[in-house]
Amino acid sequence: MNWPETFRTGGEAIQAHRLRSILTMLGIIIGVSSVILTVGLGQGAQDKVSSQINALGSNLLVVSPGSSTSTSGVRGGFGSASTLTLADAKAIADSSVVPDVKRVAPVASSSVSLVNGTTNWTSTLVGSTADWLEVRSRSLSAGRFFTAAEAASSAPVVVLGSDTASELFTRDSAVGQKITVGGKALTVIGVLKTSGASSTAASEDDTAVTPLGVQTALTDSTGTTVSSIYVEGSSKDTLGAAYDEIQSLLLNLHGVTTAGADFTITSQEALIDTANSTNRTLTVLLGGVAAISLLVGGIGVMNIMLVSVTERIREIGLRKALGATPKSIGRQFLVEASMLGLAGGVVGVVLSVIGSQVLPGLINQPVSLSLVATVGALFISLALGIGFGVYPASRAARLTPITALRSE
Repeated sequence: MNWPETFRTGGEAIQAHRLRSILTMLGIIIGVSSVILTVGLGQGAQDKVSSQINALGSNLLVVSPGSSTSTSGVRGGFGSASTLTLADAKAIADSSVVPDVKRVAPVASSSVSLVNGTTNWTSTLVGSTADWLEVRSRSLSAGRFFTAAEAASSAPVVVLGSDTASELFTRDSAVGQKITVGGKALTVIGVLKTSGASSTAASEDDTAVTPLGVQTALTDSTGTTVSSIYVEGSSKDTLGAAYDEIQSLLLNLHGVTTAGADFTITSQEALIDTANSTNRTLTVLLGGVAAISLLVGGIGVMNIMLVSVTERIREIGLRKALGATPKSIGRQFLVEASMLGLAGGVVGVVLSVIGSQVLPGLINQPVSLSLVATVGALFISLALGIGFGVYPASRAARLTPITALRSE
């Protein structure tokens, strides 16, 4: 019996017991769709984390102050000290000292109450330079950002985040309006586009950005210390070099060693790697659980093929009596098992595609289907059909014609 005849006979045998075949494939269908969707959820989570972190800035390094210690010996967390100054930011911006840095934006921030008439809203007031917009890779939905001249003269202007603007100005456009902060009037000159990101517990869209001098005057701070320094590298390839240059510079300026550094430098890659390592661990764990159902599905295929061999003993004996070789008998049952596995895999892939369109709306989590995982799941389903069909096929091939024909 040639290959086309073998496939035709295998298809007819599967169609003769449709319900049993569907139930046999069910384990493989569930296993394939579970594996693909689990990997897709993990990849979607990694893509979401990466996009959120990248929204914080392009080629970004964040220099934060170290921890503080009170007179009673209580140590604060990282960022609680006041070890970074405007002089540090100016030194980092010097291209002759740190050649792999493109822009620098020192930042001082505090929580304040913003008032528009009878409406008030507590938000984060960020003081920085005119380079803040470029360093943070932000863009405007309306108006403009303040200029270097306005930053130098501490002009009373402010740029609002999208959430902040919607809370203070529900009907009128925010641009051109005035808000009051600590009794001082500031003119809204722009509104930032939403980023959907968050670098801390606060939303990046709930903020008000103003020249650094304005922020320090409104918060009665000294004006020399900053809460962090955002640094944009000249390129992604030189970000590591910029990291080393900044670290060496600040260690020298502060007169400390690496072990006693009073600052920390974090990069996007470090944040992404940390977040994605957790996602990968969960994906592998859940993918392993889902793969168990594939194994169960393969066992189901072997079970049904053994039943099929038992039911068709007389057919096998007749075929052998008419000249069929053990090889052709075994090949027939192996093809049937393979077709069951592959059909289950194809249906599982179809369900995965449908699930990838439906699940994001239900769980608010993106699903990124992986071509490698999809093709791999198909091959695994086919391999399961072949692997678990070998024993039933060999059992059918070993039957002697006389024994098969005498069986009732």
